[in-house]
Amino acid sequence: MQAGRGGDGSLSFRRERHVPKGGPDGGDGGPGGDVVLVSDPDLRDLSEFQRRQWFRGGKGGAGGGSGRHGAAGSDEVLRVPVGTQALDDDGNLVADLTGACARVVLARGGQGGRGNRRFATSVRQTPRFAETGLPGEEGDFELRLKLLADAALVGLPNAGKSSLLRRISNARPKVADYPFTTIQPVLGTVDSDERQLVVADVPGLIEGASEGAGLGHEFLAHLERARVLVHVIDASEGDPAERFAQVDRELRAYGAGLDERPQVVVLNKIDLLASPPPFDLDDERIVGVFEVSAATGAGIDRLRRSLFELVPPAAEAEVPEGLPDFLVYRPQPDPRRAFRIFRTDRGFRVVGRLPAEEELERALRDAGAKRGDEVEVAGEALEFQ
Repeated sequence: MQAGRGGDGSLSFRRERHVPKGGPDGGDGGPGGDVVLVSDPDLRDLSEFQRRQWFRGGKGGAGGGSGRHGAAGSDEVLRVPVGTQALDDDGNLVADLTGACARVVLARGGQGGRGNRRFATSVRQTPRFAETGLPGEEGDFELRLKLLADAALVGLPNAGKSSLLRRISNARPKVADYPFTTIQPVLGTVDSDERQLVVADVPGLIEGASEGAGLGHEFLAHLERARVLVHVIDASEGDPAERFAQVDRELRAYGAGLDERPQVVVLNKIDLLASPPPFDLDDERIVGVFEVSAATGAGIDRLRRSLFELVPPAAEAEVPEGLPDFLVYRPQPDPRRAFRIFRTDRGFRVVGRLPAEEELERALRDAGAKRGDEVEVAGEALEFQ
């Protein structure tokens, strides 16, 4: 990404009738636009950045005569989910957006150049030079997301959780007809016209998972931040209430409030039965029971629509008092170079500590220098090649 370049200052003199020797009146250039991250509580993933990966802030407007300043360049605002982190090329954490509507500047726009009016003094009354705008900051950043799942699919091995996730979301997990096809959590995004939901599929639970059997602790930990648990039960094997209770026992034994979450029960594989088995469990935590077939798609649309009703919109994350909405870990460099480039009526002038030849040539080209232009460096006039 690259922030916008600052606009050039104006080299202008007042020219009006009856004012034959008007003074300098060149205005300043506007600052370049920043590249900004803003956390949006309505977003759930970073899929937007797969289609577009380079972003640029707007260039600042050039100054004009009569003291007119250039307009500021437009900011490039990147909307990301809460919990997004930005890392630089070296893998260092640059920023961490921990709260809703947090705003972090990843790349700052370049400063606008000063017009020649700013250089007029009692001794130098007709300055014939003005500053060029500085380029904006540039860099490559990696965005990572510590995702909070809205709903998590839980159940015994081979209950059909992965097939269900494929049906209701954009995820494409591995699906096969044997236990433990899923060996690591898989996330999928369910879209509607106004919202997104993130649904997580975790490996099937076995007896003793809460005590660490079958890496149970590791898998159950992925459920801790889910707001709703979706119990997927293989209805074709009969007695869904007992299968629900078997999983619920592991949730209770694990703790972390998992047994207190709202529960949705999905009776899967009804296509293998003449009629779905009854599920009459009286439990205040159960907010909905759905009969579906992930194989044929029966009942899937109703389940998908109901999830948006049963999972309330995310409220703004509660941030402990004194904790900022975002943390910036990198020091902000001085945006001003050790040297500046001025436009003159004959070409360009370089002032300050000179950089390496390649950097100076690149800076002059960025400032608009062309072959044959006069460039004044350390009091010596050179021809730009």
